[in-house]
Amino acid sequence: MTDRKLELKSDFIKFALSSNVLRFGEFKTKAGRLSPYFFNAGLFNTGESLRELGNFYARAILESGVSFDMLYGPAYKGIPLSAATAIGLANRGVDTPFAFNRKEAKDHGEGGTTIGAPVSGRVLVIDDVVSAGTSVRESVDIISASGASVCGIVVCLDRQEKGTGERSAIQEIEEDLQIKVISMFNLSDLVNFLEQKNDLKQDLEKIKAYRLQYGVDV
Repeated sequence: MTDRKLELKSDFIKFALSSNVLRFGEFKTKAGRLSPYFFNAGLFNTGESLRELGNFYARAILESGVSFDMLYGPAYKGIPLSAATAIGLANRGVDTPFAFNRKEAKDHGEGGTTIGAPVSGRVLVIDDVVSAGTSVRESVDIISASGASVCGIVVCLDRQEKGTGERSAIQEIEEDLQIKVISMFNLSDLVNFLEQKNDLKQDLEKIKAYRLQYGVDV
C-alpha cells in the first residue's frame, strides 16, 4: 500500500472521530451483535463536514485509479454523498455527471426511476457502508436496465465482518458480481490506527476481540 493511501485512511479516520461519526462503546448491529464501535455517516450533517466528506471520496476515487464515466447514489444516503463527491471531483478538475434513484417510480413530469444525468457508460456507485448488499444489487439492476454497467462501488467503511456465511457482504459483491469495492478504511485499518493511540488501548482490545469472533479472512 502506498504512503498516500495510508495517509488517506489515517486522515479519514481522524475526520470521522472528530465529527463523532465514528464512536466507541457498545452498539447493537442489525445482525444483533454487540459491536465495540459504530459508524454513522448520517452524522456528516453540516455543510462543512459534507464538503470535507466529498473531498475524501474524491481523493479515494482518484487514488484508486478506477475508470468511470459518472456517479450514482442509491437513495437515500447515497443522494447527498454522490452530489458531494461530484463537487469534490470538480474541485480537482474532474467534472463528473451524477444521478440518483427514486424509491418509487414517478409516472408524471419527467417520470422514471432516476434523477440527474442520464445513466450511461461506466457507473461508479457512491454509498456509505455495505451491510447485507441488498441496495447494491438494487443499484446494479437499475443501472443495468439503463444499458450502463457498474464499474465499482465506493464506501466509507468496510467492516470486514461475516454476514450469514463465512464471507462479508463486500466479499460477496466482489466475488459474485465481479465488482470492485473501494473503501475509505476497513476494520484492519482501524486496528492499525488505534495501535498508535495509547489513550484508546481499551477500545483497541475490544475491537480485536470482536474481529476475532466475527471478522472474515482477508
